[in-house]
Amino acid sequence: MSEKLPEVELYTDGSARGNPDGPGGYGYVLRFRDSKGGLHEKEGSKGFVRTTNNRMELMAAIAGLSELLKPCKITLYSDSQYLVKAFNEHWIDSWVKKGWKRGKNEQVKNVDLWKRLLKAAEPHEITYVWVKGHADNPLNERCDKLATSAADGNDLSEDDGAAG
Repeated sequence: MSEKLPEVELYTDGSARGNPDGPGGYGYVLRFRDSKGGLHEKEGSKGFVRTTNNRMELMAAIAGLSELLKPCKITLYSDSQYLVKAFNEHWIDSWVKKGWKRGKNEQVKNVDLWKRLLKAAEPHEITYVWVKGHADNPLNERCDKLATSAADGNDLSEDDGAAG
């Protein structure tokens, strides 16, 4: 009999502060129960000098997943339709199959981050859920504040694709 995977909720948000050339930041909150049933949360954020919103959404998911040390059953809540549709509508499978191309041989953007996200997601059982703004995602506002604060402290690092 296989061991039941621990259940984790991962809330993410990214921000490029309305400017595709940055500054940007991401925030995430992990919510989980310990073996005694106690509820715990862990949050994180990081700022970047130059970035785009899509990169920050992906970085938030990668950073949150990277916090987990063993395989989990994860519900990932994101307000990024792009991120959620890539998995729920199997865009990612098509991109991989086509050699990271889409449409008429158009290169998929942020391939480095998509590959890192696939690697971070590999050991987990993940359900991707799109939430529209703060009303549908109780922790989205907190993630947004973390992302905005990180973006405002944009002297932290350059967005060179390095680990977040």
